[in-house]
Amino acid sequence: MSNGQRGAGMPDKITMEKRALRILIHFAGLALIFSGRLSAQSLPPTHVDDFSGHPRVIVISDIGNEPDDQMSFVRLLLYSNELDIEAAIAATSTWQKAVTHPETMRTLTEAYGQVRPNLLLHARGWPETAELLSRVHAGQNAYGMAATGPGKSSSGSNAIVRSLDIPDTRPLWICLWGGGNTLAQALLDLRATRPPDEVAKLVAKLRIYSISDQDDAGPWIRKEFPDLFYIAMPSTPTGGEYYYATWTGISGDAYYRNGAGADPTTVTNEWLEANIRKGPLGKLYPRFAFIMEGDTPSFLGLIDNGLNAYRRPDWGGWGGRYIYRQPYGETHPIWTQGGDMFRRVSSQDTVLGVDGAPHVSDQATIWRWREAFQNDFAARMSWTVEDFAHASHNPAVDVNGLAGTAPIEMNVEVGQPVVLDATRSSDPDRRALHFHWFHYAEAGSADGNLSAVTLTDADTPRATVRADAVCRPNWLPLMPCKGDGTAHIILAVTGEGTPQLTSYRRIILHVHNAQAPDRPPDGKTTL
Repeated sequence: MSNGQRGAGMPDKITMEKRALRILIHFAGLALIFSGRLSAQSLPPTHVDDFSGHPRVIVISDIGNEPDDQMSFVRLLLYSNELDIEAAIAATSTWQKAVTHPETMRTLTEAYGQVRPNLLLHARGWPETAELLSRVHAGQNAYGMAATGPGKSSSGSNAIVRSLDIPDTRPLWICLWGGGNTLAQALLDLRATRPPDEVAKLVAKLRIYSISDQDDAGPWIRKEFPDLFYIAMPSTPTGGEYYYATWTGISGDAYYRNGAGADPTTVTNEWLEANIRKGPLGKLYPRFAFIMEGDTPSFLGLIDNGLNAYRRPDWGGWGGRYIYRQPYGETHPIWTQGGDMFRRVSSQDTVLGVDGAPHVSDQATIWRWREAFQNDFAARMSWTVEDFAHASHNPAVDVNGLAGTAPIEMNVEVGQPVVLDATRSSDPDRRALHFHWFHYAEAGSADGNLSAVTLTDADTPRATVRADAVCRPNWLPLMPCKGDGTAHIILAVTGEGTPQLTSYRRIILHVHNAQAPDRPPDGKTTL
C-alpha cells in the first residue's frame, strides 16, 4: 500500500495512537467525576462565599519583630464583635527567625478586657476576655520549612487543625501576617493522618490572605496544595518586593513612595496620637517604625461594613481587590495582582486622588477607602472610653426596602432605568446623613463582561442607574461581546458625627440585552 493510499483510507499508526489517547483521557475524566474527586479541586473564580454569621478568623503573626503587628492586633481586637477569632498564633518570619511572642498577644488581650465593659455600651457580641486568651498560641519556634515535619507540631498548628475539624459550613480565614510555616505544619499533619478525600474537604474550607511571603513556607504550600484558596502577591521573603504589593496601600505612601494620589493625613503618627492612643488599649498602640499596620488589610475586608468583599476577592473593599491569574513561577492560578490590560481587566483601580487627578494602582484599591476605615477605627477606640451619647456610630443602610448589609442582586436590561432608593436609611445618633452612589467599575471581573452604566442623582438618597451596554469598550473596539455583563454599584452613607462614619451597600447588576424567555423577572435578591 502506498503512502498516498494510506493517507486517503485507513488512519496511520500515529493517528490511531492519538485517538486512543483521547479516549483514555475522556474515560479518565469520567472516572474522576464519578469518583467524586472533582469536589476537591480549587473553587472556580466565579464562586461566591454565601454564608450567614461572622467570618471565622485565625491570625498568624510575627508579633514582636517591629511595631506594626502590635498595631494591627489592637485594631483586630476592636472588631472582635464582628469576627469569630478562633486562634491567634505567634509565629516566626524572616524578620524574627528564632522566637515567638504570644505573651504580647496576651497583654493586648488583657487590655481589651479592661475596656470590654465600655465597648458593650455601643454594640453587642464582644467575646469574653478569657475566651480570647485561651485562643492565643505559639506556632513553630524556628524559621521556615526547616521547622516543620514529623513530630514538630506546635500549639498553633494543632489549633488550626482543631478549627478545621469543627463542623461549620463557613470558610476559615487565615490572616497571615508573618511566616507561614505553622500553617504548613498543620497541612502536613493533616496529610499524614487523614485520608486524601478528607484532607481535600478540609483544605477546601481555608481562605488564606498572606501579606506577601515572609518565609519559604508560602511557595511550598501553594505548590503542595494547589487547590488551596490563596490571596498573595508571591515574593521573596526579604521585603525587596513589598513596594509592589497591594497591602502597602494602607499607609505605605511615605516609606514605599508608591501612594501617589493618596491622602496621608490619617496615617501619620500625629493623627494616631490624637485619635487612637487613648484608654487602656489605645495606650498600647505603638508608634510605627516604617508604615502603619501593614498586616491589617488581611482582615480589613472581613469587617461587616456592607461591602462584603470577603465573599470574593475581585469584588474589592477595605482590604483591597485581587484577580484570579497564574503569576510567573507559580504552578497554578491564585488570587493575586496583575492582569490582562488588553481587555482592560487588572487588579488596579482608577481612583480620584487628593490632588484631584485620577491615579491607577494596586495600592489605590485600599487607599481609596482610607478616610472611612481610619475614622471607623477612631470611633471604635472612642467606644473604649466614651458612653453612647458622646460617641459616633455607623449608619444603618436600607436600599429599596432591604435593610442590613448583605449585597443586593438585580437583573437589568440595557437601556432600562432602575431606581435605587435609600431614603429609609437611618443614623443611630439621629444626625443628618450624606449619600454617594458610585459605579465600582473594576469590581466583579471574574464574572466575564464588565458593563457600562450611568448614574444620575448620585449624591442624593434616591439615585437612578441605567445600563448602557453589556460590555465596556476593550482596548480594541472590534473585540466581540458575548453573553451578559456585570456592574457593581456601591452606596456610601456617611453620618455627621465626630468622626464621620460610613456604611455601605453593594448592588450587583446582572446586565443583559433582552429579556430571555427562561430568565427570572427583573428584581432583587440578597445573597
